[in-house]
Order: sequence, then C-alpha cells, then structure tokens
Amino acid sequence: MSPSDSFRSRLKNHQLLLGTMLTLPSAAAAEILADAGFDWIFVDGEHGPFEVSHIEAVLQAIGDRVTCLVRVPEAAEVPIKKVLDLGAEGIIVPQVRTAEQAANVVRFARYAPDGERGVGIARAHRYGKQFNEYILSAKERTVVVVQIEHIEGVEAMESILKVPGIDAILVGPYDLSASLGCLGQLDDPRVVAAMDATTNACRLAGMPLGYFGVNAAAVRPFIDRGYTLITAGIDTMLLGNAASRLSAELRAPR
Repeated sequence: MSPSDSFRSRLKNHQLLLGTMLTLPSAAAAEILADAGFDWIFVDGEHGPFEVSHIEAVLQAIGDRVTCLVRVPEAAEVPIKKVLDLGAEGIIVPQVRTAEQAANVVRFARYAPDGERGVGIARAHRYGKQFNEYILSAKERTVVVVQIEHIEGVEAMESILKVPGIDAILVGPYDLSASLGCLGQLDDPRVVAAMDATTNACRLAGMPLGYFGVNAAAVRPFIDRGYTLITAGIDTMLLGNAASRLSAELRAPR
C-alpha cells in the first residue's frame, strides 16, 4: 500500500472510516471484529483491561487485515511509543485540554525532525528486518488522534488546532458532559453548545472529526454533520445484545 492509499491519507482526505471498539483483551475477539467489514478497530487501552502484552497479541491476531488505532491511557511518552513500536498504525490520546498537551502528544508520536519519538527495534520494525523501511514510512502513516472531552479542551480548541501533526479530533461527549456538571445529559444546552463549538472550529480548520456511539442510530447524525472517523458499538455490548436476542427468540412462544 502506498502512502497515498494509507489509512492516514484517507482520514486526512475526509473519507468516511467506520470502526468498532475492542475492550476485551482477547486475540480471538480481535480476529472476529477484523473480519466483520470495518475500516478500523478502536483498541481501548484506556478503559479496557489491556496490558502491553494483550495489545501485542491483538495486533498480531489482526495483522494487516484492518487498521488498528490504540487509545493509550494518558498523554505520556512511554505508552505512546510502546503501542506504536508494537505495530499500531496510530494512537488516540484521551483528555487533551491544552495546546501544550497536544504538542507533546505529537512530539512523542513522531520521529525527528517532526518529533522526538524514541528509536527502538520492535514488532513495528519487523524486529529489525524492516527497520529502515518503517522509519521512512512512519512519517506518512502514523495516525495521531486527540480527544476533546473536557470543557477546557473546547475552550482551547483554537490553539490546539494550530498544533502541526494532529490528524483528527475525536469528541468525547460523555466526559465532556461530566466536565460541565451534567453527566450523560447530552441534550443539555451546555453540552450541545460545546459540541457545536468544537464542530465549527474543526470545520474551519479542515480538521477531520471523530465520534463514538453505541450503535448505528447514535452515530448517523454525526456522519450527517460531516464527522468521518466513526466508532460504533463495543465488543461486549455486541456480544451481550446478540446473546440476549437469541435467548429471547428461543423463549418466544411458537
């Protein structure tokens, strides 16, 4: 795949990219989702019970079948370089509230001269066999997504969007609502206003926008608004809902 056909290129060109979330540290679950027809898998290393070895196993199981972006636990150097060295195509970084934080994320994720990512030999480099090829291609392929999920991040949007090297903004509505004192009330006027401000700022800057929803109905309004990095559903809910439907069907009167 040439850089022009990469996931990052498609993201920056505002192509619609549909994904789902993996929270179970299970290689088998990852394989199943990889064959389900999504463009990408959101591996949740923030809330999910993932250790580094679990992330490695998931990436090995999925291989090159579908793009994996890993949400790291925090905007810190070590978790960012670890998941990239394991072979994740990109990172999602939670709770970015300032331009300084955003600049640090880019610095940790990109090799010199665009950043200060540490240089090691790991799975991403095919354990050294493709070291030079990976170093040269990482500049064009590594995806950096920051989450705006606090009112402080919304208020700093203008300066965050000026940070070079960010590929998309992923809006976190639930944490955003919590930061406004109305947890889970996504229709609250304050939440709506903050979401609108983020959407409008990103549109003006030409920045791709991402959104998560538990099902197709939850994300469709945001697709209609021009959001393109879409995550719909969670592995645990997909499994639970399918099992519940089957149980109900089996117990239904004939």
